[in-house]
This record gives sequence, C-alpha cells and structure tokens, in this order.
Amino acid sequence: MSAGSTDSPDGRMPAADAPTAPGALPRGVVVLLGTAGAVVTAAGIRSFAEIVGPVFLALVLTIAVSPLRRLLLRRGVKGWLAGLIALVVVNAFLLGVAAMLAFSVAELAGLLPTYQDKFAELVADARGWLAGLGVGQEQLEAVLQKFDLGKFFDILQGWLSGLLGIFSVLAFIVAVLFFMGIDAVDFPGRLRQAAQVKPDVIAALTGFTRGTTRYLIVSTVFGVIVAAFDVAVLYLLDIPLPWLWGLLALITNYIPNVGFFIGVIPPALLALLDQGWGALLWVIVLYSVINFIIQSIIQPKVVGDTVGLSTTLTFLSLVFWAWLLGPLGAVLAIPLSLLVKALLLDAAPSTHWLAGLIAGGPLPEQAPPAARAEPPPDEVAAEQAEQAGHVG
Repeated sequence: MSAGSTDSPDGRMPAADAPTAPGALPRGVVVLLGTAGAVVTAAGIRSFAEIVGPVFLALVLTIAVSPLRRLLLRRGVKGWLAGLIALVVVNAFLLGVAAMLAFSVAELAGLLPTYQDKFAELVADARGWLAGLGVGQEQLEAVLQKFDLGKFFDILQGWLSGLLGIFSVLAFIVAVLFFMGIDAVDFPGRLRQAAQVKPDVIAALTGFTRGTTRYLIVSTVFGVIVAAFDVAVLYLLDIPLPWLWGLLALITNYIPNVGFFIGVIPPALLALLDQGWGALLWVIVLYSVINFIIQSIIQPKVVGDTVGLSTTLTFLSLVFWAWLLGPLGAVLAIPLSLLVKALLLDAAPSTHWLAGLIAGGPLPEQAPPAARAEPPPDEVAAEQAEQAGHVG
C-alpha cells in the first residue's frame, strides 16, 4: 500500500469516500424533493383540516384513555368490557367539555353588552390621561379607534367558537372514537406481529404513543390543578364567569409557550370592565404566581424530557399547527409534532442522529432495534389479559 493511499487498514474504502450507489440522487436533490413533498402534504392537510383535526383528536383521546384500559385488563376485566368502559369514559369527557364550553360561551355573549358603558368610560379616562401627557387630538382619535371592545371580544368569541366548532362535528368524532376503541382492543397484538418485520417503525410508533400518553396525563393533571386555583382566585375577586376562565386555563395548558397568556388576558380584561384597574392587576399577579410555581417549576420537572423537542422547535410547531389546523392545531401541537418526529426521524436508523439536534435535553442511550420494539412487561401482561378476555 502506498503512503498516499486513503484505504483503511482492512483494505476497505473509508465511508466518506465511498462511491454513491448507482442511480442514487444527489443529497441536494433529495432535500429539495423532500421539501416539495412536505409543502404539498401541508397544503393537502390544510385543505382537509376539518376532517384531519377531528380524526387526530379522536386518536389522541384513544391514546389518552389506553392506560385505563390496560389497568382494567390487569385487574382481570375482559377485553371487550375494558374497551367499552374506556370508550364510555372518553366520550363522557368529550361531551362534558363540549357542554361546558357551549354554555359558557352563551353566557359570555349575553354578558358583554352590559359593559359597553363601562368601556366608554375607560376610553374617556384614557383620552384625558393621554391629553394630559400632551398627545394631540388627532393622534388620540387615531389610537382610540383601534381599541374596540366589540372587536376584541369578537376575536375571543371567534377563538372559543373555533374550539366549539370542533364539537359541531361531535357525531363524527364519537363515531371515529367508537371504531378506534374497537380496534384498540386487538391493536397491541398487531403491533407485536408487525414488529417482527419492521422493528424500527413499530418502536417509533410505540415511542410516540408512550410520549403522548405521558404528556397528556401530566398536562391534564397540572391543567386541572391550575384551573382549580384560577377558579378559586376569580371567585375570591368576584370576577364573572369563573368556570369559563377555569376551563380556558385547562385547555390552554396544552398550548406550549403561549398558553398562559391566552388564558390570562380574557379574565383580566373582564376584571377591568367589571371592577377597574385594581382587579385587573390582582388577576394578572395571582395568575402569574400560580403559573410560575406550577407550570414553570413543578410541571417541567415532572414532564422531564418526554417531549424530546427543543423550546424553539416547540414554539415553531405551535405556530405551524395552529396555522394548519386552527385552534385545535394549537391544542394538539405537541402530539402532532411527536407523530411527525416518530414517522420521519425515529422510524429510520439513518435519521436517529437528527433527534439529538432537535431534542430539548440530553438523549438516553439508544437500545438495539429489537429491544426497543419489545413492549414492556406490563404491556405484555395486558395483551395476555386481552387474549384471555376474548377467550372468556
């Protein structure tokens, strides 16, 4: 071997100098084609957002209730009965949230017209304060014309109605939940069979399911805690519609990064209209204290690195999915991003290295594909219980 040879000691050419496979496209062309495909896919999803959003919501709800089904199976409940109980629970939750949201939005629509005089008084006070600072009349008119109570609450009602619009196709969601609930009974066995052929793909989908389940459970528990404290604060301050704002706090807890701000602005402004600046400041301060202690200190430590997305990517995914699917996309941004990550990165060994670039923390050691595809003992026991339930 010559001194200038680039061959490795075993006589093989280094990977960096390995020849490109015949017929393979250059990497730049592959990137461009992938980007074009992503754009076309996004456009297609946006065109069918009214179907894609509810279907994915049904999938997420089915995943969220799966721990209950496995718990019932471990307690000896037959498979079909465990699936039926899980289906009843998830539908009761969905219908309860829809009913509460519809009732609260109707109450808000009836309450807002009573604050028109108070809003006009606040505008007059603001005009006098700005005039005292030397702001000209024309400038005052230009600024104050942009502040319209009706426009703001139209935006708020539009956002809430967007969420409520999801429940306008409630029959469709319930039907999808029913069929998904039936399939969920036998699905673990199907996954184990498929894992023998495509272990990496099944491992990625299993990781998506586990991550989504833990994220939903933790977010729901902390969302309920935050909502309970918020409702107590609003009752203490005598702010109207405390249960609506508590429900809003629970929903916005699923929205990363900006959910707190969406949840605090409406009750703070209603406090301003109802009782003045002091009530507004108290709502903002107490909401901020609750959010800082529970959502900024305790919740991240419990969630840990389950999501596996950096802060920047989490925020960008929120913007993207909200643009693609509307308000429901903002609520489901994290599960949607986890699904895309599982399909595009985790399912192929050649793209596992990209997970380290988008992760929000240090990554655990990767197990071999066969080990990752193997479900934990509790799921194996659950599947055996399912099979016993079917036999019974």
